[in-house]
Amino acid sequence: MTPTITAFEASPDRGQGLARDTRVRWAFEEVGQPYDVRLVSFKAMKEPAHLALHPFGQIPTYEEGDLALFETGSILFHIAERHAGLLPEDANARARAITWMFAAVSTVEPPILELANARLLEGDRPWAKKRLPVVVDRVRDRLKQLSTRLGEADWLDGAFSAGDLMMAHVLQRLKPSGILNEFPNLSAYVARAEARPAYKRAFDAQLAVFTGKPTG
Repeated sequence: MTPTITAFEASPDRGQGLARDTRVRWAFEEVGQPYDVRLVSFKAMKEPAHLALHPFGQIPTYEEGDLALFETGSILFHIAERHAGLLPEDANARARAITWMFAAVSTVEPPILELANARLLEGDRPWAKKRLPVVVDRVRDRLKQLSTRLGEADWLDGAFSAGDLMMAHVLQRLKPSGILNEFPNLSAYVARAEARPAYKRAFDAQLAVFTGKPTG
């Protein structure tokens, strides 16, 4: 049975590949597995049918037979465990790749999302100008640590893995801010990820939703 994922009918990122369904699309492309997409509106995301799949009314979700999943970390882990290509065969390397998946969403992404909220949702608040530098410093601190760990390596732990997929997509959110450019090895790391054919296919599929033009 072909899995079905949900995605924004009208993505807030306007097809820039930042919506979280891109991570799942990318994972399917990396492992060479087909998938279907069901587009949902913001209204439909808050209705009972979707809330039964995702209790927090977000996207993406994953459905395959009797299995329904939400949260990109969980969905990616499920895909990577079932299909070769995103997790190493060596048990220790596999565990480290999974650890990097958790690090991406639990340690690196929160301050990045906090920065996005500070600029887009809280920018008109009277305390915003004082708070923003503090938030930016939190992001820089995380990037310094990650940059030091990556060093001159192409990927976080040997070959490209689900950990790199998740981390690279998290870091993409910083590109408009210019902060990522302060760390050349991280900027190059994201560029390498974006150059992967699987990522390009996933990006094109998400962009096609915005433009209305089918990928081909």
